Amino acid sequence: MPEYINAVCQDCGHRRPFVLQEITCPRCGGEFAEAEYGLDAREGLLAEWRNRDIGLRRFGALLPLRDPDHMVTLGEGDTPLIPLNHLGQLLGHPRLFAKDERQSPTASFKDRQAALAVSAMKEAGLTEAVVSSTGNVAIAYAAYCARAGIRLTAFLTPTVPAEKMRECALYGAHIIKATTTYDASKKLAARFAEERGLYYDRGLRSIPSLESMKTIVFEVAEQLAALDRRSDAPRYVAPDWYVQSISGGLGPVGAGKAFRELFDLGLTDRLPKLAGVQVDGCAPMVTSFARGLSVAEPVHEPRTRVSTLATGEPGRAYQRIKNYIDTHGGSLIAVSDEDGFRAMHQLAKLEGLSMEPGAAVAFAGVIKLIRNGVIKPDETVVINCTGHTFPVEPEVLGQQWWRDWETIDTPAQTGSLAAAPETEGMPAALSRIDVRVRSIAILEDNADSARLLRRVLQAHSDYVIHEATDGIAGLELIRQRQPDLVILDLMMPGLDGFGVLDALRADEALRGIPVIVVTARSLSSEERQRLASQAGAVWHKGEFLDDDLLVEVERVLR
Repeated sequence: MPEYINAVCQDCGHRRPFVLQEITCPRCGGEFAEAEYGLDAREGLLAEWRNRDIGLRRFGALLPLRDPDHMVTLGEGDTPLIPLNHLGQLLGHPRLFAKDERQSPTASFKDRQAALAVSAMKEAGLTEAVVSSTGNVAIAYAAYCARAGIRLTAFLTPTVPAEKMRECALYGAHIIKATTTYDASKKLAARFAEERGLYYDRGLRSIPSLESMKTIVFEVAEQLAALDRRSDAPRYVAPDWYVQSISGGLGPVGAGKAFRELFDLGLTDRLPKLAGVQVDGCAPMVTSFARGLSVAEPVHEPRTRVSTLATGEPGRAYQRIKNYIDTHGGSLIAVSDEDGFRAMHQLAKLEGLSMEPGAAVAFAGVIKLIRNGVIKPDETVVINCTGHTFPVEPEVLGQQWWRDWETIDTPAQTGSLAAAPETEGMPAALSRIDVRVRSIAILEDNADSARLLRRVLQAHSDYVIHEATDGIAGLELIRQRQPDLVILDLMMPGLDGFGVLDALRADEALRGIPVIVVTARSLSSEERQRLASQAGAVWHKGEFLDDDLLVEVERVLR
């Protein structure tokens, strides 16, 4: 832990000893300060790296806690860095990673903030605190305050799901439901705390809250380094891009500070580009950045169903993020609510990651940046998967996502489980749950590509999937199975895709089977003309997403 910690005013540069409750600068009255540490932080970090202490404590050399015994922990930190193999394959970007903060104690990255902030409260001898939140902060602080024996009052907006409000109450927090916007709720909470002489956690103005966000980046840099198997591999490696959805901006600001510290200490050789993603209905940073404004214009009435991102007044966070992007590169972009929900469903189906809508917005942003050519195929991209979804958003799944045991419809028409006559019994009824009405043959020699295509199709509907890994075996498969559709790779051993197409068109019994070509091959104009007369559609690997392909499959099958 650091021998001493200074708070450095971001307005006038005045240095003073860090004291949690002292928010304003005694020289200029500024409310924004950054922590500065007195020991040799580089050697301290490397020593902790060797000792491999668990959780946030191993980064104590760069955290504002003087005594490690005051650390309040529920096992936060050390979340995995998960390669997004399927999404990366679809997009043609093999180095996409999700920092899986869903695995935190209360299922969001805000547990890091709560752990360090509540630890600082404990070290300062506080017994009561106030927060305002759109859900995740309140839950995390409620859990950690319960652990520390600190009474918490949480101001929540009406858009916070009832389940999250109940969880806060379960931890013993006192809930005040403020029937107003999140920005107005923060002002109410600050006034409430001031009138009662209580400590109010002010997010970006709170040094422990800001510093806690650095621990995500420190872990990412460790984990990327661990992927390098060389004996002389560095201990910290920065990605090319770090991406996060933005509400108030605390996370991206903390990430930028962490990357600067690692670089200044000589522990990494570059600073990554930073991408912040907002939703169209509440994108004050994005619109202000596009207009070149130095101060963000607020959005007074956010219009988004992603309530966790409904901060309309970003304040100083915008300037901090803009300065980083102007200096080191990056982007501020917006996506629609629908893009976020779509990405939420895609990541669940393709990668097994069930995430909150606010997290999915970041992934939707990455897809947009890749499709716009901003993120290059060889760049390493880390996306903060900020939290788990609870409850699952109804609009993600839509209607008819279950199978009703009492459904009477004919299985051949609906694929659902029909009620069985009592004489047939349970086994006969269960046998009909797997009735499938369409079959698709996949001819693909790359096992990963075939697995991905199968997963995309089976996650959408009850297709019967047949597979072959070369053209000769594929032709025999098609003759035997007579599928409703063929998905065909062009580059295969034995007989390539062009040969398969020629054989299908020469066979009267097979020429009517539609074909979708999915290939990584660059096509000449002659080859394109040839395929135009033989295939129903041609898709290039890395240039489409799962639902793009599904729309084409459904079109061809109709």
